Amino acid sequence: MKNVSLAFLFVIFLVPASAMAQNATQIDAVRNGAKSCVKCNLFQAELSYLNLPNRNFSGARLRQADLSLSTMNHSRFSHANLSVANLFGARFTRANFNAANLRRASMVGTYLGYADFTGADLHGACLSGANLTGAVIKQSQLDTACGDASTILPAGLTIPVCQ
Repeated sequence: MKNVSLAFLFVIFLVPASAMAQNATQIDAVRNGAKSCVKCNLFQAELSYLNLPNRNFSGARLRQADLSLSTMNHSRFSHANLSVANLFGARFTRANFNAANLRRASMVGTYLGYADFTGADLHGACLSGANLTGAVIKQSQLDTACGDASTILPAGLTIPVCQ
């Protein structure tokens, strides 16, 4: 119990609040068309319905961000944290998710055609109704995610059904 209390105090008092909160200036820049936001803090950013192709979000923190129904074709998310993000119905044609954290991300109905998932973490991600035609992805990655009968996968790959 003492270790838990000390860890809590460390987080509260020693980790700067700015390290945990989103950066409104960076979010506004993205919403206004910035082409690059490398290592930006876009935690819980509202980016739904936006047309943002060819952007560079490498290393960005997009945890719990809402990218639903956005278009981000040819964008780079390598080493980005998209855990618990909402990508519902978005378009990510030929996007780069190399080594991205997509744990528990909702990618229901998302178009991910020809996207590159090399080294991406998909543990707990929901890909129901997603289209991964031509995507670079391994069976071992899909084994940690889930989908449904309407999930479109590259030839020879399967995905567990979401419970």
